[in-house]
Amino acid sequence: MSSRDATAAEHDVTTAEMPDDRVTPTTEEEVAELLSEATETGRRVGVWGGGTHRDMGYATESDLVISTAGLAGIVDWEPDDLTVVVRAGTPIVELEEELRRGGQSAILPEQPGAATVGGVVATGVSAYARLRYGPTRDRMLEVRAVTGDGRLVKGGGRVVKNVTGYDLPRLFTGSFGSLGVITSVCLKLWPLTEATATVRLTEVPPLRLVHRPRAMLETAEGVRILLSGTGPEVEDQIRRLGGEATSGFDYPAPLDGPLVWSLRIRPGLLGDALARLPSGADFVAQHGVGEVAFTAPVDFDIADLRGWAEGEGGAVVRLRGTSAADPWGTPPPALEIQRRIIAAFDPRRIIEVGRLPGRI
Repeated sequence: MSSRDATAAEHDVTTAEMPDDRVTPTTEEEVAELLSEATETGRRVGVWGGGTHRDMGYATESDLVISTAGLAGIVDWEPDDLTVVVRAGTPIVELEEELRRGGQSAILPEQPGAATVGGVVATGVSAYARLRYGPTRDRMLEVRAVTGDGRLVKGGGRVVKNVTGYDLPRLFTGSFGSLGVITSVCLKLWPLTEATATVRLTEVPPLRLVHRPRAMLETAEGVRILLSGTGPEVEDQIRRLGGEATSGFDYPAPLDGPLVWSLRIRPGLLGDALARLPSGADFVAQHGVGEVAFTAPVDFDIADLRGWAEGEGGAVVRLRGTSAADPWGTPPPALEIQRRIIAAFDPRRIIEVGRLPGRI
């Protein structure tokens, strides 16, 4: 089941139920006051965007849940500069719909469900289009956030030549709230292309046949090559590839299962990775990127697959569901460095405590 050029809202993904005992600040100052008080009293804080990535990492317990729903909306959009400043609680669907009306896109995940901009940045999730445009962190120009002890910090800049200091946008990407609550980001934009198409094939084509595809996706149904560019450019690649071509982007349906894992490996080993998936697993593999998301029974033993992936410098992490297996796998060797960095932003360690690898 799939949909061509469908909005992200039509591709619903699992969303956790937001806790009733939450607060919804509407300004950075309110966030700072909440976190400062929580640091003084030692209260543990959870951060809630759209609830679509709550199963990633270890489960956490919170005395206070901060919802970013009140921190929504576009702050500044400069179409000529290809930049947008957007508040963290803005749903991706709403942002992309607004940008589309101006002929642009932030290249955020194409099937976000209720996910917010801040949630995607905090979890480090990228679009299928990362094969052509790079991961989310590469389009982060500026970040504003409130640290665990209530300080407002800003890193990066809306004009690249003015950027100085530490690369806080990259540091906050994938931080899972451990450094503070993201309040807004400035993103680099891309113009919408003249033509788009999806070519269906039975196997992954030689790279010489396709130039800078938007995505090369494989599922149990076959391979889809997503193309974008000028009309003649797309038509030429369709001719080279052969196969069944349709206008627009025909994305695979979101994986539906109680337990979904992500295997990350060097792109050249993706074929080997697919051969090691559980029998009958539904999957979406991103060729050229080296990631495959797949479903598995709740009682599936991930140890052998994870051992192989980690032995090749990769990882297997949980995206959705719960199981007895560790959600992250072996902690990274730089764990102590991460602890020290987090301590500088959240000295009393109150935000999303224990969610990261190593239960930091």
